[in-house]
Parts: sequence; structure tokens; C-alpha cells
Amino acid sequence: MTDTPAPGRFRFTLSRQIVVGLVIGGLLGWLVPEFAVSLKPASDLFLRLIRMVIGPLLLTTLVVGISGAGGKMVGRLAVKAIVWFEIATTVALFIGLAAANLVQPGSGVSPAALAAAGAPTGPVAKTKSLIEFLVEAVPVSFIDAMARNDVLQIVVFSVFLGLAVSAAGAKAKVLKELAEAGAEAMFKLVGFVMKFAPFGVGAAIAVTLGKNGIVVLLPLLKLVGTLYGALIVFFVFLFVAMRLLTRVHMPTFFAAIREPALIAFTTATSDAALPRALQVLEGLGIPRRIVSFVVPAGYAFNLDGSTLYLALALVFVSQAAHVELSLGQQISAMLLLMASSKGVAGVPRASLVVLTAALSAFNLPVEGVVLVLGVDAVMDMGRTCVNVVGNCVATVIVAVWEKAIPANAPIFHPRAAALPEAQLMHAAEAAAAESAGVE
Repeated sequence: MTDTPAPGRFRFTLSRQIVVGLVIGGLLGWLVPEFAVSLKPASDLFLRLIRMVIGPLLLTTLVVGISGAGGKMVGRLAVKAIVWFEIATTVALFIGLAAANLVQPGSGVSPAALAAAGAPTGPVAKTKSLIEFLVEAVPVSFIDAMARNDVLQIVVFSVFLGLAVSAAGAKAKVLKELAEAGAEAMFKLVGFVMKFAPFGVGAAIAVTLGKNGIVVLLPLLKLVGTLYGALIVFFVFLFVAMRLLTRVHMPTFFAAIREPALIAFTTATSDAALPRALQVLEGLGIPRRIVSFVVPAGYAFNLDGSTLYLALALVFVSQAAHVELSLGQQISAMLLLMASSKGVAGVPRASLVVLTAALSAFNLPVEGVVLVLGVDAVMDMGRTCVNVVGNCVATVIVAVWEKAIPANAPIFHPRAAALPEAQLMHAAEAAAAESAGVE
């Protein structure tokens, strides 16, 4: 799925088009903010095109993958995925706490600035308990889940449907073939939609900078810098762990995920990157049954960037309020954030909702949320990108633990970077066919 040209020949590939769109959008947002804000319809249109594909894509790919592998595979995948999700989330929280304590980003914020932020107005959304989260993961109506693009509910329904198709055997052959045809059509549709990506991401970054301006960064530049530094440290952990655990060819992996990572960064929306992430991971030779299960599950259980941000923001507010949190309190906060962040999938500005609840739990001023909100759009871009990349890494690691990636898969070989898209798709189809009957 990477579109890197052969040596000696320059091509204006989709990845390069997206980078150009990002640069032009950034310049427009900086130099002509009024015009940049007017580009919001183009950004909204791109996001709507992406979201249009998510439900049908998840349904068809999950049904095909699970119906061909059976219930044992689902159980194994779930256990292995959750193990990795918890490891990654815990490391992200520790890095966030460590960065906050080392850099002290809140120490330079005056109490007057915190007081001037004022209390949040309007009703504050509540996080869900673990029981509520599990109950609401099961859709009352699949049509309703599709209409709302509720990723977790779509995954739950699709897993059950795939198991049912597998149990029905030959009697459900037509349904399985329909899902296979639908999955192929959806991947083609993703290709069509991605042609609009350079314009969509350019408009998204232009609107973000045009609306907020670079000036809003200055008072809280230390917080923003600390977050991005911590996210880079977490990236190092992810990629080192991935290399040690999987032995994949890292440049090939980086080349493949750059498009979904850029889309996630510029739009600050994980949903926008989901279809392309599914597509490029399959192109690397990871079986569809694993890609279509682990990536969507990670959207609910593996929010690495968001959990790191929450740990940092909590300590930042305590420092700004001159309230010292002991080591025990910080560890307690980490456990609280680890649990509560699992229950906000699909909630707009979910990280701010969890942060508000955590501040209240530790008797810290909730006005800190309003203070952070001034630069939240800029920080949201980084943490969303990490969320998406983290789920791509998780998918590769789980697939290797499952021993499901063929030895000749593109992800293991440098030559994959020069393969045209058609060959990569052929490799992905071969990998899916080879692993479909493996228990």
C-alpha cells in the first residue's frame, strides 16, 4: 500500500501531495486566517467522506475475517490485544507523569491566569463506569450503531455475525461471499476518497491555525512543548518494542503508516485515519481477520496519546494551582485515568471529559480545563496521531504473536518500499487466504 516510486524516478505520490497540502494549509492559516477559516466546508466534506466508509468497511471486513477463522481465533486475539493495550497504556501514563514532574510546565502559570479562566459553563459530560461501558458496547440496533458510526458497537455486532456465519457453514455461503465482495468494494471506495485527502488535510490545518492563531500558543508553549516531547519519547518506546518483538523491517512500516498518521495529525480525528490504516496494514501482509479486529478495538481500549496527555494535563493543573501531588496520589491518578479513559469512546472532546472528572476526584480546580482548552486543538493533533500509530503498532505485534504473517509478507522486506500498489494488494490477499483457515 505504500506508494514510494522506484529509485531514479520522481512521482508526486499521495503521501507527497498530503505533505504539500499540509504546508500550504499551514501557511494560509498563519498568513490569511480569515480566508483559512472559510475553508472549513472542504475539511468537513473530507471528514464526511471518510466517515461514510467506516461502518460498511468494518462490517464487511470483520465478517469475512471472523467467519473464515472461527471463535477460537477471536478469543486468542482479544486476550493478546488486551495484554498489549494495557502495557502500552501504562507506559504512556508513566511517560506523561515523568514529563510533567521533570519539566514542571505548570510552574510558570500564575494563579491569576487560572482564576481568570473561570469555571466551565454548561453541563459537563460524565464518564461511564466499566459496567456501563460494557453494556453500551452491545448495540440495541445495528442500524442505529451504523448511523452514529459507533465503532465499538459495529465491531461487537460484526464479530457476532461473523461467528454466526462461521457456525452456519454452507448455508451462509452467500452471505460470506456478499461480505467478501463488499469488503473489496469498500477498499476501492477508500482509494477514491483518499484522492481528496490533500485538499481535506490542507483545509483542516488551515482552519485550526486560522481559528486559534499561533499567538494562543505562547502563554502555554511550555505545556505544548512538554506534550510533544513526551509523545516523541513514547514513539521511541513503541518502535523499539515493535522492532524487538517482531523483527519487521521498520522503514517499510514507516512508509506505509505515514498517510494515516498525517491524516490523523491534520484532522485531529482518529475516524478519518481508520479506513486508510486498515488498508495499508493489509497491504503489508497482515491478514484481514487481524487488522479488522485489532485496529477498531484499539479505538476503544488503546488511546495511548490521550492517556499520556491526561497524565500530563492533570499534573500541569496541580502545578498551576500550587497543589503538590504526592507520589502515591499520582499513582492513584494513573490508575483512575487508566480505568476512566476506557469509558469515553465516541464522546466528543473525550480527553477533556476524563480530565474534568479526574480533577474533581483529587480536589483540583476544574478551571484548569478551561486553561488547557486554549491550546487543546494543537495538542489534540499530536495525541490523535499517536493513538492511530499506536493501534497500527499493536496490530503488527498481535499478528506476530499469532504467527499469522507469512515470511514473505512485504512488512519483513526492504523491497516492499518499491513495490507498486497492485503487488502489495496481491500480497495482502495471499496472506489473508493463507491464514483464513488457521486456528
